[in-house]
Order: sequence, then structure tokens, then C-alpha cells
Amino acid sequence: MTKTPDMTAMFKDVLGAFPVDNAAMQDAFKNTATLNEKLSGVAFDAAEKSADISTAWTKETLARLTEMTKVKAEPTDYAKAMTDFASASAESAAEHMAAFAEIAKKVQMDTVELMMSAGKDLQSDAKAATTEGVATVQAAAKKATVK
Repeated sequence: MTKTPDMTAMFKDVLGAFPVDNAAMQDAFKNTATLNEKLSGVAFDAAEKSADISTAWTKETLARLTEMTKVKAEPTDYAKAMTDFASASAESAAEHMAAFAEIAKKVQMDTVELMMSAGKDLQSDAKAATTEGVATVQAAAKKATVK
């Protein structure tokens, strides 16, 4: 009288009512992984270029500081050295900030390009899946009508 229901059979029935295309799931995962790899590549390239700019900027600054801190013959030479350092630093800052801006612009363009490409791929995949789904539904409807 009190028989335990077979939950395994029940889950099989429920999951069978909602079929999943494993190939489509694998393709979606692969596409996502590929997109993530490309986006990571863009980010790592930008990080490497930024690090190179920062390193160069630091080396230039240290070289200028070394020059500025050398012993001078006249007190006015110290003021001139500080003025030269400040002027060169301002010029260097403008150049390096422009280089950082170029990196940011390239990252933005590459990211937009990747996202547009992914959107087109997704659109074509959705169209193919919809077409296949419509064909399946039409075939099922014809079978149902014939019976």
C-alpha cells in the first residue's frame, strides 16, 4: 500500500519533456570561452603596454632627478635645475598620458569589434536554431494532423 515513488523515473520523465541539445550547449560554452580568451588578450596586451609606459616614465623621471640633485657651482644653478626638471616633467607627463589614452582607445575599439562579432555570431546561431525549431514544430503538427 505504501510504496515509495520512484523519483528517478519521475525526473527522467520531467527532463525528457524538456529536451536539451547538448551540442548546442557545448557550442555556446566554446563560443563564450573563445570570446573570453579574446577579451582577456585585449586586456593583457593593454596591461603590458601600460606597464611599459609606466616603466619608461619612471626611468626618465629618475634620470632627471639624478641630474637635478648633482652638486652645482652656483646657487642659481639649483633654481635652474629645478625649473628644468619641472618643465621636463610636465612635458613628459603630457606625452605619457597621451600614450595611455591611445592604449585606452585601442582597447575600446578592439572590445567593440569583438562584441559586434560575437553579436553577429549569436544572431546567426539564433536564426538557425529558430529555423530548426519551426521545422520541428511543423513536422510534429503534421504528424498530429495525420493521426
